Amino acid sequence: MAGSSELYSPFLSDALVILGAAGIVIPVFSRFRITPVIGFILVGLLVGPFGLGRHVFDYPWLSYITITDPGGLDVFAEFGIILLLFSIGLELSFDRLWQMRRLVFGLGSLELIVTGGAMTFILAAIGQRFDGALALGLALALSSTALVLKITNTSTPVGRAALAMLLFEDIALVPIIFLLGALAPNAAGGVGDLLNTLLLGAGVILGLLVVGRFGLPRLFAQAARTKSPELFLAASLLVVIVASLATAAVGLSPIVGALIAGLLIAETEYHSEVEQITEPFKGLALGVFLITIGMSIDLRVVAQNIVPIVTATVGIIALKAAVTGMLLRLMGARRGTATETGILMSSPSETTLIVLTAATGAELIQPGTAQFWQIVTAIGLTVTPLLALAGRSMGRRVDGVEAPTAAEEAATGRAVVVGFGRVGRLVADMLEHHGKPYVAVDSDADLVSEGRRQGYSVAFGDAARGNALVALGADKASAVILTMDEPVSAQRLVRKLHAQFPDMPIIARARDASHAAELYRAGATLAVPEALESSLQLSEAVLVNLGVPMGPVIASIHEKRDELRDLIMEEGGLAERPRLRSASLKERMG
Repeated sequence: MAGSSELYSPFLSDALVILGAAGIVIPVFSRFRITPVIGFILVGLLVGPFGLGRHVFDYPWLSYITITDPGGLDVFAEFGIILLLFSIGLELSFDRLWQMRRLVFGLGSLELIVTGGAMTFILAAIGQRFDGALALGLALALSSTALVLKITNTSTPVGRAALAMLLFEDIALVPIIFLLGALAPNAAGGVGDLLNTLLLGAGVILGLLVVGRFGLPRLFAQAARTKSPELFLAASLLVVIVASLATAAVGLSPIVGALIAGLLIAETEYHSEVEQITEPFKGLALGVFLITIGMSIDLRVVAQNIVPIVTATVGIIALKAAVTGMLLRLMGARRGTATETGILMSSPSETTLIVLTAATGAELIQPGTAQFWQIVTAIGLTVTPLLALAGRSMGRRVDGVEAPTAAEEAATGRAVVVGFGRVGRLVADMLEHHGKPYVAVDSDADLVSEGRRQGYSVAFGDAARGNALVALGADKASAVILTMDEPVSAQRLVRKLHAQFPDMPIIARARDASHAAELYRAGATLAVPEALESSLQLSEAVLVNLGVPMGPVIASIHEKRDELRDLIMEEGGLAERPRLRSASLKERMG
């Protein structure tokens, strides 16, 4: 019995609760097409110290299904935010960030200054001391990076505007905390410390840029050559942790280092694989962060102060939505974009809690005041997904347009070529010759590096694992073309793609007629047997050489190809399945 009690620990108990919550929340909420964000927050509310944890002493068995050490989760929650900023960097590039500079330093700075100033004025007017009002105004002006970027798509106008403001807020976090320290009654050397930190931070960032630019491609190339997903994952986590620790060591936020690490990897051909392989860790760590938000809500305190809490929450959301929307309109955004972005950015942030803690430590606000605004912040974070839905609906209503259909979105996508050997390269050449956008993916690091040097759009990734193809945009692709010479892998991948995207054209390379029949059964739209195609090409060459005009030859070759395809499908038991002729395939590909 002693041995079993030694094996049990609060840490293991908390880990089981978190993993159990993830196993329940994610599939259940996904089944009803509701973001898991709300589910994790509700789980935190239920199993935290103000939920079932309140009754552990009366019912000891509750310790097995509650969080016994809430403070122990903080490091995992912070790691989730770090991985989120890392993934944001992977979606960006230095070119794209430079193109966004007007939004980041123009819109972002205006949004923070105007919103923070308006809140400071209102709080000072209702009796809060000015330095405390300034601390609260800046804290509440911040918006949630963790939730907003989880909800929105950064390739849309709304996503780009939100990303720009959030990036500036993350950059401004360190100066804000130093400012609060300088305003403290017992402050000493605030401005000097800030300048020193900024100089050291600039040096560290420059060092990361130089080392990353020349070292990361070599590091990931070596990891890719091993064909070991574990080593690739280890290299990815090593990069983000080292970069975060480097910026944290000089007083900057670790999320700055994570963002830079993502930007550097985004410049390499391995960014899609890194994004895909770190996705589960980011999701779980973000789940922990959301659980900690739920645990901070004390429903008894909320019930006792329901009117002021609801008033404060609604007031902050309304003020931030109005200010952000107005600034976007002044900068030329459409009314619908301004409306949706304003509502999306209207709730407080996880970094609001950090600033509130710093303001309390600097004695600018009282602990009771901080607790009140922490509850308001937690409630605001909880309703953020609902605000996103409301903003999307109101934005469309303001513009008077409907959302694009899935077919319309897919029509604008690019083709995804799986495999970049001899056949994949030829397919890419033909797509490029006819002006069709594409991206190729291969798990051979040397093939990928050579292709990128020659100007091809090719990324490193293992298409058979996880959601690597989704990360490359397969969910919105015009078609997926499988060119690898691995029959079993091709069948499995066709089956997986057809299950995920039943309307997606899937064109697959087959070895022979029997393999083509298997691919059709797996869900391929079109299977091209190499043996039959070589026979048709040989027949075409013979007929042209014998003097038959090219037009009739090509027509007869197409007829024979369709006839052979019908025979293959009949032999595979798919006689009733609608055929996709060469002409209709051409139409779907544009």
